[in-house]
Amino acid sequence: MKASGKNNPMVATQSNSKKMSRDDLDQLIVENFVTLQKVLTNLAGKFDNLSEQISKLLSLFEISAKSFAEKYSEGGASKEDKEFLDKLNKLLDQNKLIAKGLTMMEERVRERIKTDISPASQQPPQFRPAPMFPQNRINQDIVQPGMMKSKQLSEI
Repeated sequence: MKASGKNNPMVATQSNSKKMSRDDLDQLIVENFVTLQKVLTNLAGKFDNLSEQISKLLSLFEISAKSFAEKYSEGGASKEDKEFLDKLNKLLDQNKLIAKGLTMMEERVRERIKTDISPASQQPPQFRPAPMFPQNRINQDIVQPGMMKSKQLSEI
């Protein structure tokens, strides 16, 4: 289908001052309906194809399920399959034990954290206002000759 401005409503080629005639509008509607019917016909064909493919897939699953059931109903599982299943069961048991151990360790760590935190440290910190004059802080750090601060004494 051609994408001309006259036949396609998506292409705006007419100015605002000109209006489409009734015949042009009817022709445009008919063309849109024809296009829509083509699209719907194509869609119906694709749905039929999809339905057919799904039917084939289901039949394949049925065949494989029957062969699987026949294999294990006749002689049961082979020796190799039994060994493999036993190993998987052992692995599952080990996984359960490891999970229980990790859970117990996590509980103990949580308990230890709770007991290590003192009630005083759980309180919100109290803020003290800073001194108004910075020289007061400097004077606290000044030590007279021959005297040592307690911090310096502890380092000796």
